[in-house]
Amino acid sequence: MKDLTKGNPTRLMLSFALPVCLGNIFQLFYSLADTRIVGSTLGNEALAAIGATTAITTLLIGFLQGLTNGFSIIVAQCFGAKQTDQLKKASAGTFLLSFITTILLTALALLFLNPLLHLLNVPQDLFDSASAYIRILLIGMLITMLYNALAGILRAVGDTVAPLLFLICASLLNIVLDLTFILVFHLGVRGAAYATILSQMVSVVLCFTYMWKRYPIFHLEKADFHLDSKMVKKLYSSGFSMALMMSLVFFGTLALQCTINTFGTDIIVAHTAARKVTEFNFLPISVMGITMSTFCSQNFGAGQFNRVKTGIRQSLLLCWLWVLVIIFLAYTCAPFFIYLVTGTKETAVTDPASLYLKVNSLFYFVSSGISILRNGLQAIGDHITPVFSSLIELVGKILIAFLLAPVLGYMGIIIAEPIIWCFMVIPLIVKFVRTSQAYRV
Repeated sequence: MKDLTKGNPTRLMLSFALPVCLGNIFQLFYSLADTRIVGSTLGNEALAAIGATTAITTLLIGFLQGLTNGFSIIVAQCFGAKQTDQLKKASAGTFLLSFITTILLTALALLFLNPLLHLLNVPQDLFDSASAYIRILLIGMLITMLYNALAGILRAVGDTVAPLLFLICASLLNIVLDLTFILVFHLGVRGAAYATILSQMVSVVLCFTYMWKRYPIFHLEKADFHLDSKMVKKLYSSGFSMALMMSLVFFGTLALQCTINTFGTDIIVAHTAARKVTEFNFLPISVMGITMSTFCSQNFGAGQFNRVKTGIRQSLLLCWLWVLVIIFLAYTCAPFFIYLVTGTKETAVTDPASLYLKVNSLFYFVSSGISILRNGLQAIGDHITPVFSSLIELVGKILIAFLLAPVLGYMGIIIAEPIIWCFMVIPLIVKFVRTSQAYRV
């Protein structure tokens, strides 16, 4: 366990963030390994089948990740306030409410899967492969949720090293299973999905075993699962706010994907590859957002409001230094990165994907501010402004998908996020300034 309410904020944030960042990199190996191996062994059509469903899996898994991240905010606040009984209640509530929500979400997703794929304009020749791939991932969402819940609780009490080690093991296993299921058992895109789920199951088992042996405080009893209405309200208020915030973002991505899927296989592959590289580029920024969620939650619970402001300011500076590195790489190595992901050097794929990376990277200064401020405000109890900011993103992406993209083609998709980011950050800045003045920090 690590108490983030004492000591140098920058040093604490970096020591917390580094394992999370490395863990997220290895987590990306799940999807990157799928993309690279599928592209190299099964061809562009199989890769397009996976890419055509990315928006759905991102939306649903993102919702659950947001939910568990929101729950972990309450756990971190209890830890910062040194409220052991409430910490156990919040942890038990995280497991119970996450389980119930995931079961309901999975059932709904499977029930309406085919209509969703049609809504996404998935090409008919890719439909069967896309449906088979995503159906397996949906059935395995409970496993994904369990890992996110366990890792979220560990991060809430300052432990970020253990989840990293478990993800390393799972990521290596994922690559082995990918090759085995695709090349040996010839399961096609279904093999990539099975590999992802089974490797995640390993990380869940390792994480649970570690928590049980390492932290007696998490030896939860039956009484801990008897949640009062106040705790349920606190957990769901924080959890659904974070989940809604992430869902609004991905609903916007879903709208863009509907348009992208009409541009043909090459553009689908190009955009899929560009988004995979973008996920890596944005990793340190999103990790600092996760870090601020725990840092601000613990300090808010301890009444250390001055440290909240200091942490946000210093995390922004760290993110902006990273952005300078990304801009340099985007303008010197973009085609190479696209090749690493897809295994293709066809200009019909590499050129639009490279342009996407170059344009978007210039606006990472704005998006990093969004990531830090949204998580910081959520951590100190503001569940409205971050959601409002995400609503701006949703509306903006829908308007661009249906008005701008048909006119400008893929260029309309490329400039969508930079335009929207500039509007999204405004309410976050205004609210943070007002909150700082109210707390006199």
